[in-house]
Amino acid sequence: MLQSARFAFPDGQDDHLRRILVVDDSRAQRRILTLMLKRWGFDVVEAENAEHGLDLCETFQPDFIISDWMMPGMSGIDFCSAFRASARASYGYFILLTSKSEKAAVASGLESGADDFLTKPVNGDELRARINAGVRILSMAHELRSKNAVIADTLSELQTIHASIDKDLQQARVLQESLMPIRTREYGKSRVSLLLQSCGHVGGDLAGTFGAQNDEFGLFSLDVSWHGITSAMMTARVAGYLSSDYPDENLALDHSGNGYEFLRPKRLAERLNSRVVGQKGVTEYLTLAYMHVCPKSGQARFVQAGHPPPLLLRKSGKAEFIGEGGLPIGLIEDAAFNDHVVQLAPGDRILLYTDGFTEAVLPDGSLLEEDGLLSLVASVPNECFGPDFLDALYNTLKRDIVASADVDDDISAALLEYGGP
Repeated sequence: MLQSARFAFPDGQDDHLRRILVVDDSRAQRRILTLMLKRWGFDVVEAENAEHGLDLCETFQPDFIISDWMMPGMSGIDFCSAFRASARASYGYFILLTSKSEKAAVASGLESGADDFLTKPVNGDELRARINAGVRILSMAHELRSKNAVIADTLSELQTIHASIDKDLQQARVLQESLMPIRTREYGKSRVSLLLQSCGHVGGDLAGTFGAQNDEFGLFSLDVSWHGITSAMMTARVAGYLSSDYPDENLALDHSGNGYEFLRPKRLAERLNSRVVGQKGVTEYLTLAYMHVCPKSGQARFVQAGHPPPLLLRKSGKAEFIGEGGLPIGLIEDAAFNDHVVQLAPGDRILLYTDGFTEAVLPDGSLLEEDGLLSLVASVPNECFGPDFLDALYNTLKRDIVASADVDDDISAALLEYGGP
């Protein structure tokens, strides 16, 4: 007896998964199936053979196909293979009707793309259960397509946003590089050269130099904690406090008199610490190595605020790290800093650098550290000076020392080459 109850569709699926194509060369079999399916609320069309069924698939776009296995001309298996090969926007659930029960026959049907089987004569309860299983599968496929569409739209929006951010970061990189407008500057017979290499678009490292009317000059290397945009913004702000273009705003200079006089390095650290600590909501801090050089006397006075120790390279070939550490800038209010003094002779060099060198990760997982930096410096050809020396230092680190590992930290350096009075 035919069941007249409407089919129990899953929630939210009443407008979907109703189209069924019945393909059978037996008119009586088609009519029995069609009558049952229509009483359950499906939209049904019939085809007397597989060729006609393929044509209807193009126009009717069925959600389900119930096809006889054995038909004149194209068989149900061939029909299923052709159906699977056709272009469709959604998945179609294919049920084969057969009197076959052999495992080999079932395997052949599955290989052709069939989803389920029903043996003839068809039992109404079994048909309803098989279609119900198909509805669940197609419902999940429909939901997956919907979610994939949302993901695709979201990904497209994210790609647009990323492209905009990337463009802004490219411009930010240009602006950050403008904070170090020169690679080298001469002060009488002495020279200061600079290096800046960010591991991302922008970074938290910076190196710089500035002078005053009396031929004295300063050089520095600094490293803001962490990486990325926030660190870069902090770097830009600190760069304004050490500007060579606007000496009135330079915290290392005293402009209360008729000219500009260099303050003691520790005084710069104290003033800079006060500015950074006083910034509300800012958790970043920075390390700094700053040196004031008097060319006439050859005296270099410097402060080390949590920064790697400066490397003194004597003309004689002797190399040593100088300084005694100190607190970073911006950690503690009213932090105390100390001055250190080194006497230079013509031909001596001093390298200020960030921990991107000493904490470079080697292929074996260890760090370069200070001994590795000494070896790295020793590997630079004797004919390399100024910017060429710094470039050789960085390129050797990246190409020969770190090798397969990436340089994953910002790197900056300032090189002083003292030439005498």
